[in-house]
Amino acid sequence: MTEYKYAVPCHFGIEKTLSFEVKKIGGENIAVSDGKVTFTGSPELCAKANICLSTAERVCIVLGQFRARTFDELFEGIRALPLSEYIGRYDAFPNTGHSLNSVLKSIPACQKIVKKAMAVNLCKAYGLQTMPESGATAQIRFSIMKDEFTLMLDTSGAGLHKRGYRRESNAAPIKETLAAGIIDLARIRENDTVCDPFCGSGTLLIEAGLKALNIAPGLNRGFAAERLGFIPDKAWRAAREEAVEAIKRGAEFRGYGFDIDGECVSLTMANAKKASPLMKITAERRDIKDFAAPAENMKIITNPPYGERMLELEQAREIYRTMGEKLLPLNGNQLYIITPDEEFESLFGQKADKNRKLYNGMMMCRLYSYFK
Repeated sequence: MTEYKYAVPCHFGIEKTLSFEVKKIGGENIAVSDGKVTFTGSPELCAKANICLSTAERVCIVLGQFRARTFDELFEGIRALPLSEYIGRYDAFPNTGHSLNSVLKSIPACQKIVKKAMAVNLCKAYGLQTMPESGATAQIRFSIMKDEFTLMLDTSGAGLHKRGYRRESNAAPIKETLAAGIIDLARIRENDTVCDPFCGSGTLLIEAGLKALNIAPGLNRGFAAERLGFIPDKAWRAAREEAVEAIKRGAEFRGYGFDIDGECVSLTMANAKKASPLMKITAERRDIKDFAAPAENMKIITNPPYGERMLELEQAREIYRTMGEKLLPLNGNQLYIITPDEEFESLFGQKADKNRKLYNGMMMCRLYSYFK
């Protein structure tokens, strides 16, 4: 039985969350490192991973790994790999990569060697003088870490954060994959009520709804590997059918969004409708100064404005003080707030029961959790 090794990058801080997702879909030999989870599984698992993983940035298949300190070693290592098992006679194979703490530092030079070696490899396999590269695109990614070279095939295409529901956003969105990680950490269940008093384009509410209803995040989009052919069409069909059957249509999830910007309210409603008509999400224009809890025993999950992003720092900090006045005491609710401001707890007026370091892109943030 054919077995692939998969490498799946994610936001720093949610690796363990992703590893649980991987285990749930059947991944084996799971290993966690900074910003990445690797695992092994069947070719069919490629379809399931792309469709079902909510916190993964993309799903890559490892084509080969070897030590390379010279361009000759790099060339010969690539030439020996079974690339024609993944890349077809007419497929294009552009490459991109990075190097860290390695002898081979020049990325443009490495890209040229990778391209040349792959072309020689594939021409020999297909009996050609040159590769036409007129078909589908097999995006190649490589990394060189302490002289260890890894060649990967990106099976996702567009990043997995692109679920298809958020074609427009407000000025400072949170990425869908990071939002999904926060939702997992908040342990959203099918009958939960979730509120976001700074809903923006609705990402946190929508990701909560997807989790509560068990709707696979990649159910309504396509993936690069579907056009390459080495994963059978029936594997993609089966993964989608299984995902549809797993939806919890009877879930009683409710989502409430508030925002001072009327355009954000409209975006939230439009995006929620695109994501799934099954989700019960409402949004209305309201300032945090006028916040009133819409339900009992709910989970408030939010990404409030902060100085470097939308407002001057002091304006943002005034909002944090108002949040403390309006959201405390908890009265049976739970509260999850992500922000890069290290002074948040003192401004909010209460120390978090737990705080976790997360990265929103390159920005270090903390998720402050209040649940006692």
